[in-house]
Amino acid sequence: MDTTVTKTNPLGTERIGKLVLTFAVPSIISMVVNALYNIVDQIFIGQGVGYLGNGATNVVMPMTVIAIALSLLIGDGAAAYLSLKLGESDEKSAARGVGCSISVMVIVGIILCILFHLFLEPLCILFGATEDILPYAMDYGRIISYGILFSSIDSGMAGMIRADGSPKFSMAGLLLGCITNIILDPIFIFVFHWGVKGAAWATIAGQILNAFLYLAYIWKFKSIKLDKECFRISGKVMAKVSSLGVSSFITQIAIVLVMAVTNNILVSYGAESKYGAEIPLTTIGITMKVNQIVSAILLGLATGAQPIFGYNYGSGQKDRVKRAYRIILAVSTIVLILAFLVFQFAPMSIVRLFGSESELYNEFAVKCFKIFLLACPINGLQMATGVFFQAIGKPAQATVLSLSRQIAYLLPATMLLPMVLGVEGALWAGPLADVLAFITTLIMLKLYWKKI
Repeated sequence: MDTTVTKTNPLGTERIGKLVLTFAVPSIISMVVNALYNIVDQIFIGQGVGYLGNGATNVVMPMTVIAIALSLLIGDGAAAYLSLKLGESDEKSAARGVGCSISVMVIVGIILCILFHLFLEPLCILFGATEDILPYAMDYGRIISYGILFSSIDSGMAGMIRADGSPKFSMAGLLLGCITNIILDPIFIFVFHWGVKGAAWATIAGQILNAFLYLAYIWKFKSIKLDKECFRISGKVMAKVSSLGVSSFITQIAIVLVMAVTNNILVSYGAESKYGAEIPLTTIGITMKVNQIVSAILLGLATGAQPIFGYNYGSGQKDRVKRAYRIILAVSTIVLILAFLVFQFAPMSIVRLFGSESELYNEFAVKCFKIFLLACPINGLQMATGVFFQAIGKPAQATVLSLSRQIAYLLPATMLLPMVLGVEGALWAGPLADVLAFITTLIMLKLYWKKI
């Protein structure tokens, strides 16, 4: 262990509780603000356009998640790589990883922007657009596709900036984007009467401002110095970076798969029920996005602690790593219990934010919150542990945890339970997957805790 580095870097010496507070709070705000992009759109669209417009955002969302998945593969991987290399006092490799990752991220964003624009209609149909929702989805998605490059930069660079010891700067960028979106949404929707197109333009305006602020940080990194050579693309460097970010990637891609399957199953089984095809599609989208706010808090806690995990593990201070993990887990559980109480006992207070619709709409929306999120209090363990494994350079274990809930449990349950329970079976798949993922995480943690 390099004692000089440990003494000069507060990550290795500062009290763990204070470090978690310092890094986690800006990270939580950043994650919540990022999650608010879609929520804000849905609230204004629900009030100004109606539930078909909200259904359109649910159809387009998987495309944006694909872009986020690839940017997190690179960005979260680069953040973990930066923390580990700084813990090992290897600043040169750390700079190489960050510079190379930024170059690849920009290229990937440009490619996705082109592909989404070219194949927008078949993608909307793939993700569950009905005949009534498709025109809205095309209007919204066509504009959103223009901003994919900027949203990729936003998602990818946020983790790198936090790992560099500037969580407040990372938070500032996302706040700038979200506030811009919140200001422009009502102007474009209610004043200019642009409907879903207005919501889309407001979203990408915020993303562009955020991206330019983050790109300006390239010359402000504190722990590394980036020169022209750092930005050259290296397959070897990207292989290592990507291996560290693969857990984040799989988590997001799993969301895409689950949303695609869930949307289509809800449309199919919903059409056979009293609710019809559009109500289940729209209300599950609202439920998932509201739950994303809670997940954003948990991810903010965990990813905020990522530099603490990575640096102290790299410098051999494993007791500090475990102490930080315990704090993250305890706070996550408290947050989830509070969210559970709201979801179970006051779901209509949330549903009304997105516009008052028919009694059938309200009835199914309440079912979504009460059933799909029934087991949410135990979700903190898997999320915290996945980021924990990723941060200490154990991508295989992190990947297993990422795959477990969404792919191994939720996806099959979503396909099978509606055969027995009808459209509500897709809702019961949520708590079943949560319980099974919790058990899987406990087993994984028991196997590796002493080794760590």
